[in-house]
Amino acid sequence: MNQLPVYLFTGFLEGGKTHIIQESMEDKRFNSGEKTLIIQCEEGIEEFELDRFWGKNVYLETIENEEDITKEHLAELAKKHRLDRVIIEYNGMWSLNTLYQNLPDNWGIYQEMMFADANTFLTYNTNMRQLMVDKLMGAEMIVLNRTPAEIDKEEIHKVIRGISRRVAITYDYPDGHVEYDEIEDPLPFDLNADVINIEDEFYALFYRDLSEEMEKYNGKTIRFKGIVAADASMGDKSVLAGRHVMTCCVDDIAFNPLVCIFSEKTTLKTRDWVTLTGTIKVEKHKLYRGPGPVLYVTKTEFAVPPAQEVATFY
Repeated sequence: MNQLPVYLFTGFLEGGKTHIIQESMEDKRFNSGEKTLIIQCEEGIEEFELDRFWGKNVYLETIENEEDITKEHLAELAKKHRLDRVIIEYNGMWSLNTLYQNLPDNWGIYQEMMFADANTFLTYNTNMRQLMVDKLMGAEMIVLNRTPAEIDKEEIHKVIRGISRRVAITYDYPDGHVEYDEIEDPLPFDLNADVINIEDEFYALFYRDLSEEMEKYNGKTIRFKGIVAADASMGDKSVLAGRHVMTCCVDDIAFNPLVCIFSEKTTLKTRDWVTLTGTIKVEKHKLYRGPGPVLYVTKTEFAVPPAQEVATFY
């Protein structure tokens, strides 16, 4: 079954989503006649001018309610128009998980970009932090439109990098020129050390970086403090160990552990705090959906909990 590519445009009202879709569809390099469905999930100030699109095989559908995003409804739209691709202008107030979980099986996210007004970005982050995190987590690029000359790039960079280290940051100025964020983000631990020591306050950064770039940790020896979760189904030589991490708010706290395997039977119990040293191997394990980081433990030390038991990015 061929996969239908989905171009996903996220962000909040007046962020520039409609404008960039309009520009793209007027460009024959992007729109050369493919049968394209645009799904619009919110109405902003701008409206699409379909008669200006370069290719004419374009269909516009509107979804006004989040509960209408279902596999069945999306599949019906695809069948109705016999599509080559889909463009979704997503409502910034809706959770992206609603879309991710309801994409038809033959639909796949080809590109995900977030758009924001640079003048209101920090205010949105303060007032709607959870929604900001939701939109940035999966984005490949964020474009900050209407960037003023006096923009605080350091603060914006800090906010974005606190959520994702992989998203590219682009500033689009009113005069039409574009600048790319080139602020370096050195990790707060040495990846070239014989033993990579993860200090308590940097566990959240470590785990996110491990999740995003797993292969660079393959074969590395690390040392970190974590809380144990024992699971009988894993056998008597394995446990989960890690930290609870808060991405944006209390409702968002989740346990982010590693599968830890010992050379012999372990007596560790759930809620034990330990400092573990071991080598990471990226391999398949039943607790992961595909390959994941497995820590082969070489040293175990009981430990006191960190001053802040829930790890954060700040």
